[in-house]
Amino acid sequence: MDSNKVHIFDTTLRDGEQVPGCQLNAWEKIEIAKQLEKMGVDIIEAGFPVSSPGDFQSVTQLAKTIKDSTICALSRAVEKDIVVAAEAVVHAKRPRIHTGIGTSDSHVFDKLRLTREQVLERAAFAVKTAKKYVEDVEFYAEDAGRTDNEFLARVCEVAVANGATVLNIPDTTGYCLPSEYGEKIKYLRENVKGVEKAILSTHCHNDLGLATANSVSGVMNGARQIECTINGIGERAGNTSMEEVVMIMKQHSSLDYFSNVKTELLCETSKMVSELMHMPVQPNKAIVGSNAFAHSSGIHQDGVIKNRETYEIIDPKIVGAQDSSIVLTARSGRAALAYRFQKINVKLSKDELNSAYSLFLTHADKKKQLNNDDLQVILNELSIRV
Repeated sequence: MDSNKVHIFDTTLRDGEQVPGCQLNAWEKIEIAKQLEKMGVDIIEAGFPVSSPGDFQSVTQLAKTIKDSTICALSRAVEKDIVVAAEAVVHAKRPRIHTGIGTSDSHVFDKLRLTREQVLERAAFAVKTAKKYVEDVEFYAEDAGRTDNEFLARVCEVAVANGATVLNIPDTTGYCLPSEYGEKIKYLRENVKGVEKAILSTHCHNDLGLATANSVSGVMNGARQIECTINGIGERAGNTSMEEVVMIMKQHSSLDYFSNVKTELLCETSKMVSELMHMPVQPNKAIVGSNAFAHSSGIHQDGVIKNRETYEIIDPKIVGAQDSSIVLTARSGRAALAYRFQKINVKLSKDELNSAYSLFLTHADKKKQLNNDDLQVILNELSIRV
């Protein structure tokens, strides 16, 4: 295995679908899964089979359909959950069972009402049981972000000893700072006996807007799998955004990490997920938002027209976006206006441009954004024929 390859684990169909109003039918799940496979996603978390007959059937169908990506089913550290998950992925070419238990004091003592020793026993049982059905077993330590590192290391060691191939270290509540989360991954890498037998994985939530930063910090400290979703969709404030972490690795070559994701499909996939889940993408969303490559400030527009890299660190085509957009507003300058006229095959003299710009400002003060029809109106008002 390439030590610099970061596996992309997409949980849009599981964690992402838990968002109220974002539920998908079986056909929609298959369409998204096929797109994720086409993108080069390594692992697709298809669902939580024991949760409902419908989810079981969806995971089963995905297991039969997807060939290139690993199909993963979630379970609790409960025998019935694990058995049902195993049944759901039995036809998968590359099956994985994802099982685990809460490890923070809040989860151990308040939610589960167990002792730490009992948690260790359940962790061992869960991995050992899943291992009966599949070779690839991922163990999650829920709320690892708020778990004492020493106890977390003990839990991970038990999981590895019983055959876990992946150790998922979730920042379930999105509480960690990037430095804290990175140090946690580093601590586990240095203190868990047998950790070299497993891949450390990040699973970060965005409650404080730090999911992407925490995931990257985790990778920089030894994690080699990132769990994420398209558009950062997920419970509460969402999950780590796939498009963000993938492009961070691609743009920062100094990090020397890479994924297999075909970045030119990011915008296409973002749009598909947004439409099928009825979850609009905010315009200023990094990478895939409608404003990600749009410029309305005159100073910015002038810079981009002269050299795109002045204000854009990503070539829009790399992520499947159409092109940079010069948006005409009251903040736009002459350079932007001339550029937009050229786009409709109109080249104005200096005097014509000055006259057109004066009229443009009058229109722009009345209307938030001007389009090509408005440009034609300006030409008509100036009696300029094209």
